[in-house]
Amino acid sequence: MFWRLIRRAVTGRRGGRVLLAITTALGATIATAMLAVMFDVGDKVNQELSTYGANIVVRPRNAAVLSQLYDLGAEATGPGLAEDQVANIKTIFWAFNIVEFAPFLETDVTVNGVSSDVPVTLVGTWYAHHLSLPTGEHSEAGVIGLRQWWQLSGGWISDQDDTLALLGSTLANRLGVALGDTITVTPANGQPQLSLQIAGIMSTGGAEDEQLFTTLATAQQAANRPGEVDRVEVSALTTPDNDLARRAARNPRALSVTDWETWYCTAYASAIAYQITEVIDDAVAKPVRQITESQGMILEKTQLIMVLVTALALLAAALGIANLVSASVLERSAELGLLKAVGASNGAVVALVLAELLVVGVSGGVLGFAVGMGAAQFVGQMVFDSYVTFRPVVAGLTALLVVMVVLLGSLPAIRQLLRLEPAEVLHGR
Repeated sequence: MFWRLIRRAVTGRRGGRVLLAITTALGATIATAMLAVMFDVGDKVNQELSTYGANIVVRPRNAAVLSQLYDLGAEATGPGLAEDQVANIKTIFWAFNIVEFAPFLETDVTVNGVSSDVPVTLVGTWYAHHLSLPTGEHSEAGVIGLRQWWQLSGGWISDQDDTLALLGSTLANRLGVALGDTITVTPANGQPQLSLQIAGIMSTGGAEDEQLFTTLATAQQAANRPGEVDRVEVSALTTPDNDLARRAARNPRALSVTDWETWYCTAYASAIAYQITEVIDDAVAKPVRQITESQGMILEKTQLIMVLVTALALLAAALGIANLVSASVLERSAELGLLKAVGASNGAVVALVLAELLVVGVSGGVLGFAVGMGAAQFVGQMVFDSYVTFRPVVAGLTALLVVMVVLLGSLPAIRQLLRLEPAEVLHGR
């Protein structure tokens, strides 16, 4: 009898039920889209921000200590890192979170200008360096992926061609050098002169505009430091810092065993930096705080906006449902009053109305979930140029929110039902 009444109530008043289903579907659509994007936005934002440079810098231990104590340039003190250990970065626990990395070696040289020799910083690095990892896997690393915002006139140079170089735009104007020209480079330490052809002129908006870039092997030869690098810049996908990450960054050894395992197995910048120091001898890896904190703030604010949009959409849906259900109760007051008159309790009548609402609401919620996932994919493509990953938790949260919204929207109607007097409605009062 109960389910027959529900079926008749749902199918017998199609206009009101369709509006109720549409209202629920609209709320579920926005909630699904926002939740799907919110759970995926962390990786998307990190991937976008990773194109703007490194968030972890690795330096030799002695150089890092001297730099902190005496404010010295880290690249100018003591022995460097071993180049043959740089690839070990891709063997750590969070290897798949390492987006790009590149080693750098700097040395002072002079370059023949139009009127006189000009002192210049020569920078050697990888461009698209092929790596054969100890795990048997293969990868590439270098500044082509790490510095994607550089504007380059000409072309990148190859890691295998030691006769080519890239020149910063400001330095090129000062030297009076154009694409294709050949320059003579004289190392400051008495090493043999180098003859380099300018394959590209770069504009970066930073210190690189005043520098000369070449292959790492060429810079090692000019500096007389074979097999060494000054630093390694790493771009990694990280989890925003919390209290645990900040405590670990100050002193990992002070953590409890449980906190240690949680921190080590979470992609915090400090955890990734720590694991890098485990695979490179005499190295200190430090997160670039300005970048990691900015990533965290951008992510938190983006997620907050999505939560607010979801809450407002669900509130609007609840208000719409409240109006529709209240109108339906007024329309059906005689029928509901008759049920009370023949012996139905308040609880039974309320259960009947709630069951009808949940049937209609779930139908609208299923439709809204399907449309919302499609909307999430559209947002992912438009904003991040990639699809949003489906996460089962989104379906569970959407179902819970739909039920909550339907119940919240039914509260005014339940209040009406409890006050409904059979004698009054049956006599048309």
